[in-house]
Amino acid sequence: MQTEQYRTSQVQQNSGPGGRNVSGRTRIADVVVESIAGIAAREADGVYSMGGGVSRAMGAMRDRLQSGEDSTRGVDAEVGETQAAIDIALVVEYGAIITDTAHQIRSNVWRTVKEMTGLEVVEINIDVRDVHVPEPSEESGDAQGAEGSGGSRRDRRSASVSGDRSHVR
Repeated sequence: MQTEQYRTSQVQQNSGPGGRNVSGRTRIADVVVESIAGIAAREADGVYSMGGGVSRAMGAMRDRLQSGEDSTRGVDAEVGETQAAIDIALVVEYGAIITDTAHQIRSNVWRTVKEMTGLEVVEINIDVRDVHVPEPSEESGDAQGAEGSGGSRRDRRSASVSGDRSHVR
């Protein structure tokens, strides 16, 4: 029985009791790879939060109701028989060098997923959705919490953007 959630199956031969070979399939759900990748991505310097926009807001509410952060938030994985492709959406901290943060995320995620699952990670796409600019109360140590601080600079600026950006690639 193979479903959308359980696409990975590897036939393995292991030595069982008495030296007999025991074979079977190991299935790894997409959500398992998403969880591993999400935890590994959060370990990189410069990551403020995972997800973006509605996903981040809903996740922050869910985190307050539950006691803990959803490790799959902002991560989508597609798992095949021997390979995985991962998409990560996140918000970086103001001042972080985004290319360095992305490199560290890719390195952490690739290594951790490979070590824990044996899957070949063929692609890690990173979508930086926003930059978090700390409020003055956050910088002075007021413990309001990262998600409860009013969010990012985008949340506080005008929704209208002036000027033609059609030349931006």
